[in-house]
Amino acid sequence: MQSLFRTVFFLSACLLLSPGSWAQAESDPVPVPIQKPAVDNFLATLIREEAAAYENGEGVPRDGARAAALYCKAARMGDAQSQYNLGWMYSHGRGVERSDATAAFFFHAAAEQGLPQAIRMLSTVGGPSADLPACMRAQAEAAPVAAKGQRGAGPVPLSVPPNAPAHIVELVKAAAAEMKVQPQLVLAIIEAESNFNAAALSPKNARGLMQLIPETAARFNVTRPYDPAQNIRGGVSYLRWLLAYFQGDVALVAAAYNAGEGAVNRYRGVPPYAETLAYVARILRRVGATELPFDGTATEASPQMQAIRAARR
Repeated sequence: MQSLFRTVFFLSACLLLSPGSWAQAESDPVPVPIQKPAVDNFLATLIREEAAAYENGEGVPRDGARAAALYCKAARMGDAQSQYNLGWMYSHGRGVERSDATAAFFFHAAAEQGLPQAIRMLSTVGGPSADLPACMRAQAEAAPVAAKGQRGAGPVPLSVPPNAPAHIVELVKAAAAEMKVQPQLVLAIIEAESNFNAAALSPKNARGLMQLIPETAARFNVTRPYDPAQNIRGGVSYLRWLLAYFQGDVALVAAAYNAGEGAVNRYRGVPPYAETLAYVARILRRVGATELPFDGTATEASPQMQAIRAARR
C-alpha cells in the first residue's frame, strides 16, 4: 500500500511540474488574495485620548473647544475615531457651535475608512460638505514628508528594489519611457501595491502587479489584469494621467492612486485616511522627490489644483 501511495505521489508531482503546467501557470496565474494591514497611528491615538479627557472632564477641567481642536489634530492624521467623535460633537453642539454640515463632513470621513458607527450615521446626515472645516485646512502636521531628495520636477535616479524580478523591471522601463513617466514612481507603486506579485488580488477586487480595479482596468483597456505586460501598461497609463491631472505632485498622485482622484479633489489634498497618509509617505520616500515631470497632453489639470495649493499655504 505504501508503495502505491509513493507511485501516485510521484506521478502527481510529474504532472504538476510538467512544462505544460508551468506554461499555463505563467499565462494565467491563480489569483493570490492579499490583505493589507490596518494602519494604527499611535500618536493619533494619544491625541484622541487627551481630547476625550477634555471632552468629558476626566482628570482635567471640561473644555469642549480644546477637545475639538485635539480631535481635529488627530483627524488630520487619519484617525477615524477622532473624526467620528468630532462629528458627534458638531451634530449635538457639544462644546462647539452646532453644524450639521461640519458633522456630516467628519462622519463621512470616518465612514470612508470603514468605521461601523460612522457608516450607520450616514443614513441620518446629508452628503459631505463641499467646504473643508477650518481646522482641516491646517494640514502641515499631517502632511507626509518625503525623504531628503529632489524637490524640482526633474528626472529621478532609478533604485530597483532587491525583490523586483528583472523582467518586470524591463517591462516598467519600456512602458515608462513610452509614456514619459519616471520608472522610479512605477516601481514604488508596484512595490506598495503588490510587492511584485503578478497574481495579487485585493479584497476590493484590485488585480495584478499594479492592483487595478475593474473600472480602472476598463478605463485603460486592460483585459488581462494578470498579464504583467498589460497590467503595467494600464497602470503606467493611469499614472501618466494622474501626473498631468495633479501637475506632477507626487503626494497627490499617490493619494489618488490609493483613494481615487475624486477623494483628493473633495478634500483638496491628501484625504485624511490613515491608510492613504501612510501610503503617500511610503511612495514619497521611495521616489525621493515631491514633484516629477509630466506630460501635459494627457489631460487637463484638476479644477481643484488652485484650491489645493491655497490650502497648503
